[in-house]
Amino acid sequence: MLVIKSPSRNAYFNIAAEEYLLKTVKQDVFLIYINDPAIIVGKHQNTMAEINKPFVEANGIKVVRRLSGGGAVYHDDGNLNFSFHMKADEKDDFVDFLKFTKPVVDLLNQMGVRAQFKGRNDLVIDDKKFSGNAKMKFHHKILQHGTILFDSEMKVLSDALKVNPLKFRDKAVKSVRSRVTNIVDYLPEAMNIDVFSEKLINYVIELYPKAVSYEFTDEDIVGIQKLADEKYATWEWNYGSSPEYNFNKGIKTDAGYIEFHLDVTEGMIRKARIFGDFFASKPIHDIEKRLLNQRHDEQTLLLILVSLDLKAYFGDVTAHELINGLI
Repeated sequence: MLVIKSPSRNAYFNIAAEEYLLKTVKQDVFLIYINDPAIIVGKHQNTMAEINKPFVEANGIKVVRRLSGGGAVYHDDGNLNFSFHMKADEKDDFVDFLKFTKPVVDLLNQMGVRAQFKGRNDLVIDDKKFSGNAKMKFHHKILQHGTILFDSEMKVLSDALKVNPLKFRDKAVKSVRSRVTNIVDYLPEAMNIDVFSEKLINYVIELYPKAVSYEFTDEDIVGIQKLADEKYATWEWNYGSSPEYNFNKGIKTDAGYIEFHLDVTEGMIRKARIFGDFFASKPIHDIEKRLLNQRHDEQTLLLILVSLDLKAYFGDVTAHELINGLI
């Protein structure tokens, strides 16, 4: 087994590293990494329905879609992430998450923290979740990865993942919000996340006697960065890969109440209707047509709105006010 501690805190790079290792490295791998603030959404999720987009953009939080299913999770420098890349055993139960979460539970128990595996794929302390886990299979390998809330910013986590459920109607997998906690609050002695990550690395090395430390080569870094740039940092993957959904939102303005109804497929607006009690001297259908086949994306839509004579369509309203109804 190769034991790797990523040198990067860039979520695009680290999520790309998981795919790169899964698809190019023949040996088993244990990877550990910390990301700067990011939301990692599951493969089958509607990204827009999982994030508080204005908050995310205002705070420079990256949004990245991963290869595995499951729900959205928040990463920051108080969150430790780990993944096992192992040869698939035909006897293994794919939905059994215990095998590769047990090292985390056992280590914490040894440290005096009463952690346990609970439900389908969670690790908890006092019935509060500190780790969510997901997995996928590729050919004859399994990737299982998880988060460890060590000393994460809980208020930011809550705000970043807070979204109005009334805005979206879709069949995408929804995240299940749980009561969460940081393990630092339960440790009998003070330590930082770097010390804890080293303890976890050393524990895994003890469990797998043939495990050896490995650092990414220049070739690895080039390959991972290429994958990050061409896939994981792109709108097409992170937003455009979302399942079809319907978006409905209304806003109150000085011009009156304005309500937007959008049908979105692969991140592109395929149908748009606008309703409200505003007064328009030009047909609102003109704007509905301008929205068609555009990305359901703030920057894209704002550029369209600022190019229009909005007063003729809505009355006294600005492009920045209207964008609040479209995102």
